[in-house]
Amino acid sequence: MRKIWVAGGVGLGLAVSFLALLVIGVYSAAWKLGSPGSGGVGLANGSVPAQYEALVQKWGNLCPALNPAVLAAQLYTESNWNPRAVSPAAAQGIAQFIPDTWATHGIDGNGDGRRDVWDPADAIPSAAAYDCELSGDVKGVPGDVTDNMLAAYNAGPYRVISAGGVPSISETQGYVKEIRTLAKSFARPVTRVAPSQQAAGAIYYAQDKLGTPYLWGGDGTKEDGGRFDCSGLTKAAYASVGIELPRVANDQWNAGPHPKRDELLPGDLVFFAHDLKDPRSIHHVGLYVGGGYMIHAPRTGAVIRFEKIDAQPDYMGATRVTADGAKALPKQNSV
Repeated sequence: MRKIWVAGGVGLGLAVSFLALLVIGVYSAAWKLGSPGSGGVGLANGSVPAQYEALVQKWGNLCPALNPAVLAAQLYTESNWNPRAVSPAAAQGIAQFIPDTWATHGIDGNGDGRRDVWDPADAIPSAAAYDCELSGDVKGVPGDVTDNMLAAYNAGPYRVISAGGVPSISETQGYVKEIRTLAKSFARPVTRVAPSQQAAGAIYYAQDKLGTPYLWGGDGTKEDGGRFDCSGLTKAAYASVGIELPRVANDQWNAGPHPKRDELLPGDLVFFAHDLKDPRSIHHVGLYVGGGYMIHAPRTGAVIRFEKIDAQPDYMGATRVTADGAKALPKQNSV
């Protein structure tokens, strides 16, 4: 039997309370997970950098096949919100338009008389307009209209029409699944999100590391002396239950939907940021264990500890990690 964590100054009553929260929270009947659909989809707080939030919310409602969460997932996948991004294939800007595609599908979204691929105020509206144009091309195809739109974006509308839906192309099927899964991490949940099935195992792993000295960049390897930094600990905790998270804290943010503060369950990742309106500024992550507490690796000179979330002054939000959510994260962001 694995040992139950005991932290200095934490009495038996709190330990019992934690166990009760863990059992009730993790093994309770799963709530229905609200999935993004057209009409009335809001963005989760902090999921989109503040300077792009209004654009994504507005243009994400351009047509019934699109919604702001799907548009946000596309933009995140394409560029990680970098308006100066350039791909090896010469795709440009926050929406990663190839020059030929921009020449025919770019629009003047902000009405300044120019179509500028490097300006998010043009590129984001153009991405939405292009999505909606594709949805019109495949509107008569059987199946989910958003899936078909995304498949047309990846493989072209002709292949979707010929296949009578998402074609049997592994890249295209993967793209559709990844965007629809990632969209859940950008959408404001309309119902409580389901508890993680792997949460208990991740907590057991982290509790066994209590008292371990912090190491910047530490992954817990032999070379690191078994030491971790904050995201190294959360990555290893979920790897112990078969879920591979990115190495960096701000990339782990999109590994699942975002429960509200009063809906936290054991196993959720809790995040802290310099700018609470910009997920790219996330600088710390911990593993929630119930009762307002987390296990985390705080800083150089400290040890992995059990501590209140509010011990960190800049709580941004939480992520309920899912296996599909972690798999859907773009590989270029996992650095």
